[in-house]
Amino acid sequence: MNNKNNVKDVFSKNKEAYVTSKTHAKGSDLTLLVNWLEAQPEMQVLDIATGGGHVAKHLSPYVKTVFATDLTKEMLENTATHLTNLNNIHYIIADAEELPFLDNSFDIITCRIAAHHFPNPEKFIKEVERVLKIKGKFLFIDNIAAEDNIHDQFVNTLEKMRDYSHVKSRKITEWQTFFHKYNLSILHQKKNKKQLPYEEWVTRTMDDEAEIEKVNKFIRNAPEHLKNYFQIAMSGERIISFTIDEWMVLLEKDGF
Repeated sequence: MNNKNNVKDVFSKNKEAYVTSKTHAKGSDLTLLVNWLEAQPEMQVLDIATGGGHVAKHLSPYVKTVFATDLTKEMLENTATHLTNLNNIHYIIADAEELPFLDNSFDIITCRIAAHHFPNPEKFIKEVERVLKIKGKFLFIDNIAAEDNIHDQFVNTLEKMRDYSHVKSRKITEWQTFFHKYNLSILHQKKNKKQLPYEEWVTRTMDDEAEIEKVNKFIRNAPEHLKNYFQIAMSGERIISFTIDEWMVLLEKDGF
């Protein structure tokens, strides 16, 4: 439970930042997920770890109901105040690894930029499979680690330094193992480099100048091959931006 308490602590303190964050509020993936999912007016949607509610907001005009869930009560309350004009979104405090829903309840399940906070990813995918209807769609988007251990270690060390609620950005092959085990077949997928504006990224979870400087030094002192891979942009000693790998994948629950 320690990491889940960390998640509650970080996200309750920074709830407004996740509503306004350019990384979360914008992005071509929000438009693309609407196209990929082909949502219909009678459909029931579950958005896991909704955060600022961006996926719920984009899908709500196309479906009957969206259940926007999050582990953090304060996050949900804040998001609800921003989406008061959308009457078909219901807000529920829920753990992604212990979903409070019956089997085969949802036509669509989504989870965007959140799973790197989950301590037990296999339990999460098992729960997705349980509450998703047969032939239902699961849209998953998250930061990922490269397959080689050097890049994996760098990005996960960096993320943990900046956000103590971070657990792990996992490799695509790790996620594929879970999907295969729980009868989820890939329909579409897209991998891209996501550019992060550094100052917004680091101050979204940090306000101690000494701790921020530790993160700055970790990046500035990285070997050139890592600076090139993560496309670290500098202006003198100032870090402007960098990129991380992101994976977007649409899956379908197999029939029996």
